[in-house]
Amino acid sequence: MRATPTLLLDQAWCALGGDPADTAHVSFTGPAHTLSSALPVTALAQATIGAVALAARELGAARDESNPPGVTVDSRAAAMAISSDRHLRLAGEPLVAMHPISRFHRSADGWVRLHGNYPHHRAAAFAALGVDSVDGAIDALTKLTGSRIEELLAAHGALGFAVREPAEWAAHPQGSAVAALPLLDLARTGAGPEDPRRPTPTGPPAAGVRILDLTRVLAGPTGTRTLAHLGADVLRVDSPHLPENPGEYWDNAFGKRSTLLDLRDRADRARFDELLADADVLITGYRTDAMAGLGLDHDTLAADHPGLITAAFNAWGPVGPWTNRRGFDSLVQAACGIARIEAGDDPAPGALPTQALDRATGYLLAAAILRALTLRRRDGLGSRIDLALARTGAWLSAAYAPGEPETAEPFDPAPHLSRTDTTVGRLTHALPPFELPGLPAAWAHAPTPWGFDAAAWRNS
Repeated sequence: MRATPTLLLDQAWCALGGDPADTAHVSFTGPAHTLSSALPVTALAQATIGAVALAARELGAARDESNPPGVTVDSRAAAMAISSDRHLRLAGEPLVAMHPISRFHRSADGWVRLHGNYPHHRAAAFAALGVDSVDGAIDALTKLTGSRIEELLAAHGALGFAVREPAEWAAHPQGSAVAALPLLDLARTGAGPEDPRRPTPTGPPAAGVRILDLTRVLAGPTGTRTLAHLGADVLRVDSPHLPENPGEYWDNAFGKRSTLLDLRDRADRARFDELLADADVLITGYRTDAMAGLGLDHDTLAADHPGLITAAFNAWGPVGPWTNRRGFDSLVQAACGIARIEAGDDPAPGALPTQALDRATGYLLAAAILRALTLRRRDGLGSRIDLALARTGAWLSAAYAPGEPETAEPFDPAPHLSRTDTTVGRLTHALPPFELPGLPAAWAHAPTPWGFDAAAWRNS
């Protein structure tokens, strides 16, 4: 039986620890299929966006003791939101593109997928393969097995994984580790100060909430873009030594601010710690070992900042041999069997119609943080939240119904797009995918350039 958005929302809301009866407040409209896929990606988009909207509604109701109206999630708006990077335009020109190395390639025993959109990742891949060009890399890959390619790339900090059948992934140590995990973890931690910062009594549901955003690319920025739309003061913090892709940045920067701090520099770290002392939420999207090395792991943060909500996610999950490996949505699709499912009868691998694992994980991230804020209002306790792209992939794969591919019904994207003037020009972009009382129909603030803003809270 084909998964529906209602079924997937029930599952997500259960994982979030919400009252099952609350899902009655969400209704789904629009065509059944607005994204073509072998897997139920339209339902995934609607369900995860519905989970955010429901969690926001719950927080708003807890804050002002009201009974807000229900929420509607239209499949067309959801499709636009979950693929917003595909619709982004600057002065009419697309901003997001994949580098030629970032695709499927032949290996000696099958297929592999590499990712090299960032210059340092391309350089690491070339070093691992002993080449200096894309053509040289493609040739070298054909002489190596998928497992050997994974080993070489990982040893050099590069990114690439073999394309596996779902059964192969299930038998792999990382696949079996992910299979044993729930969709997400939301666990309570210690109590904070007697009067912890709480959302203000008026305005959007997350008004007054301060969020430090240590994430990049798509999953984390999708979640924090959503939280900013809900009223939170989101300050994204990046290292000045890591490059950023303009398209992915501008797509997800609406409503947020962006600052640069080197957390290994004493002065910058001191400023970051000042920000952290006044934060309600810290979100990290880097490797677990990297965060532990900076003292930004769950346990250290819970001990040093009682009442803080910490959220962490990565590609492969918090346990297993790959827990500290880098990864992106397209690579998870390849390794966990989704690329084979999407291929159907084609011998070449396929792909989801958008970076759906990133986006869905981002919406689940936002929903979990909103739920943690609601719980903290009741008891003053903090929370620790864990998610992973591979866990979201396992959830989507479990909803697979063989022989029932979805063919998108055409629709006019114009009602779901808007234009915003920025310092770099006019951006055409997707609108927020749901409405709630007190929320603007469009993003509240235009994006500022990467690294442009001061390392300070808005009202400090």
